[in-house]
Amino acid sequence: MIKSLEISDVKLISPKIYRDDRGFFSEVYNQKFLADGGINVGFVQDNHSLSRRAGVVRGLHFQSAPHAQGKLVRVVRGSIFDVAVDIRHGSATFGQHVSAVLSADNWQQLWVPPGFAHGFCTLEPDTEVIYKVTAVYAPQCDHGILWNDPALAIDWPVPNGGAQLSDKDTKHPTLAESPVYFTL
Repeated sequence: MIKSLEISDVKLISPKIYRDDRGFFSEVYNQKFLADGGINVGFVQDNHSLSRRAGVVRGLHFQSAPHAQGKLVRVVRGSIFDVAVDIRHGSATFGQHVSAVLSADNWQQLWVPPGFAHGFCTLEPDTEVIYKVTAVYAPQCDHGILWNDPALAIDWPVPNGGAQLSDKDTKHPTLAESPVYFTL
């Protein structure tokens, strides 16, 4: 099942999973299934991250043109609070965000299209996240928005002083301070 969130371009995907006493089987990626649900893209790279502790915040990240990335995010161990922020100037939902809890237990995925900043907070230790992207990593197009920008009003499940961040993620500008990278 593919369901649009409050910002309809962001989709929550629930792949079928078949469990029995041996374990489970799931088709986690099917190009036709995604295309039938309005996600008709080509993926060029898979990324895998491990966060050792709960409260690790990664984001809010995005790549600009010509290497803008869409991301298909899933969790294979642990759980995350996953966020997509609309940074497309001219969009009716510019500056708004949607979120979902993704976990190894609920087996859901989040489609984050180009034009959105993406980030997540781990909810459990030793959380592993795998995501497919539509463009390869390009350092010259790598940008971010400050994770706790007050204007975004994201209700992160960790207090400001409790988040574990990379040095890079503490230095991103707010959305208001950020250049225009995407327009509709």
